[in-house]
Amino acid sequence: MSPGSGSSTRRSSPRFRRQPPTSPSSCWPNESSNASTLADQGAAVTFTVDVHHHVLPDFFWQATNEAGHPAGGIAPPSWSLESALSFLDDSEIDVAITSISTPGVHTGDDAAARKLARQCNEHSAELIRDHPDRFGAFACLPLPDVDGTLIELAYALDDLHLDGVVLFSNARGIYLGDPRLTPLFDELQRRAAVVFIHPNPSPDPSAHALGLPDSLIDYPADTTRAVAQLHYSNTFARTPDATYILSHAGGTVPYLAGRFGIIDAMDVVPGGEHRRSAAEAFRSLYWDTALSWSDPVLSMLRDLVGMDHVVFGSDYPYLRRDLAVSCRAQLERSQELNDDERTAVLGGTALSVIPRLNERRAT
Repeated sequence: MSPGSGSSTRRSSPRFRRQPPTSPSSCWPNESSNASTLADQGAAVTFTVDVHHHVLPDFFWQATNEAGHPAGGIAPPSWSLESALSFLDDSEIDVAITSISTPGVHTGDDAAARKLARQCNEHSAELIRDHPDRFGAFACLPLPDVDGTLIELAYALDDLHLDGVVLFSNARGIYLGDPRLTPLFDELQRRAAVVFIHPNPSPDPSAHALGLPDSLIDYPADTTRAVAQLHYSNTFARTPDATYILSHAGGTVPYLAGRFGIIDAMDVVPGGEHRRSAAEAFRSLYWDTALSWSDPVLSMLRDLVGMDHVVFGSDYPYLRRDLAVSCRAQLERSQELNDDERTAVLGGTALSVIPRLNERRAT
């Protein structure tokens, strides 16, 4: 299937329907005002890389989301290549590093998950071949099938030359850092791979008892569970050459950083002699701004890791389009960033994290 095909059917009956745009506010400017903001200010456009940009081809959506019950509770508009390129242009984003989204490719059958992962990764590679100046990609893997994952990892990075991998906070209840996943993390370390960590819905039914969208509470919490497990299982310590990017500013980790410090100081989790403190570990990670671009969050990230470890992400296409288009403009006018930091967050740091972007930019 070509990247642009099979994309005209709209998702039906999501639990939470998108509402039409309301009047613009100081927090959420409307799309028309965003488009003219930078031009009105006479600002030079900064090279921008979106590291949190989802592709949702129909074959993926149909295989992983039940009609009327999309993973996470919110169904985005149907994805198409044309709409994705239009979003990049309207948002003044130069390059998007794509990834699939929740729930990943594994819905219970290893063979089906392997087949779907291969189909998704070849679709991503085709996007890059057709639009090398606009797209990179993080490969998806059929976890918790570790054997299938190692096969697909090699194919995606060695044959398709994708830019890294996306790992979900949990794969059918198995969290990142679980000992069963050690062979995968050993290989990611050997390859010095880029690893984009994205939330999945919690496997605990009580986490969804309020009936609210998972993106409100559960996704940030599940990212935090994964980060805690990766730290306290010593997985971060064992994989110093892998580069980790945490979606949504690491969930609730910046707010809970002090609690991590207390647990470290009390030495209540075994294996502390083999790992750095959480504060040190966090400074080696990268944190994207998807749904997290407000000045209070940026201030926490500055204190926790420094702005040189923050990268731009839009979470396209899950936000209503005018809100998604506004996210770059929010960072352009943030009072929390100076000009050098803004340049780094929008694209400069991503260019250093994903070196092939520099190669593409030079050609």
